Amino acid sequence: MKTDVSSIRVMAVDDHPLVRQGIAGLVAVQSDMILVAEASNGREAIQQFRIHRPDVTLMDVQMPEMNGVDAIIAICGEFSDVRIIVLTTYVGDVQVVRAIKAGARAYLLKNTLHKELVDTIRAVHAGKKTMSPEVSIQLSEHFTDDALTPAEISVLRLIAAGNANKQIADQLSISEETVKGRVKNILSKLGANDRTHAATIGIKRGIIEI
Repeated sequence: MKTDVSSIRVMAVDDHPLVRQGIAGLVAVQSDMILVAEASNGREAIQQFRIHRPDVTLMDVQMPEMNGVDAIIAICGEFSDVRIIVLTTYVGDVQVVRAIKAGARAYLLKNTLHKELVDTIRAVHAGKKTMSPEVSIQLSEHFTDDALTPAEISVLRLIAAGNANKQIADQLSISEETVKGRVKNILSKLGANDRTHAATIGIKRGIIEI
């Protein structure tokens, strides 16, 4: 077991055990790294961070109980010079943009972990902020997207909960025509085929939570 004090101490936070196992396997064969802690949600991440004070934390975005963004905000608010790498399956995730603004140093797609993970850990540990060219290009594309308005997000949240237009209109105290107009805008802005697709995109990108 590696115990060299110069090793980069890593914590892996993800609600999928297989992802954590994959990270553990990659870290285990690096001579300059050691996995010191794991967590399956944001609350556990905060607790484990307080105990282990890892040099670099790998943080999933979408997790139960507490998501990665809220965990990053809490950790960065409590500790200085925190080095966190965001993990996600979806480029352009609204939550990821929030995470970077909250203090994350890097952004990795889970399907590129084997290729980029260890180099990114070393770069972030050295104080750098990093993002792969592929991610930079795709993320910049989403920055130009028309953002949903708060009113449209309210409608999308009710769509995801299974409400029809009339029910949405009643709950928001607006007309059905207004609801239809907002649904049309939502579909256009998200590039969705239908209401169900829009709700799926909204959840996946972190625009809404269920």
